[in-house]
Amino acid sequence: VMTFADKGYQGAPGSVRTPFKRRRFRPKLSRRQKAVNRAHAKIRARGERAIATLKTWKILVKQRCCPRRATAIVQAILVLHRVEADRHAG
Repeated sequence: VMTFADKGYQGAPGSVRTPFKRRRFRPKLSRRQKAVNRAHAKIRARGERAIATLKTWKILVKQRCCPRRATAIVQAILVLHRVEADRHAG
């Protein structure tokens, strides 16, 4: 699973993707690096918003079941949340 992390995870092993970081000897990022960082930020923003939404749902506070079942519950809630958001947007 590819993971998009912040700059604090630079050098992490596996499929962890981090944005480009300025260095002392390289004071400016190239246009390509800036474009990659913008795309990375857009992807991370979606995940950050999803986590913020999950934290506001009271149904998950007292959940005591196996992780596979919790995943199915979260997926169902996300579908309902998305349907409701689309209904209000359009």
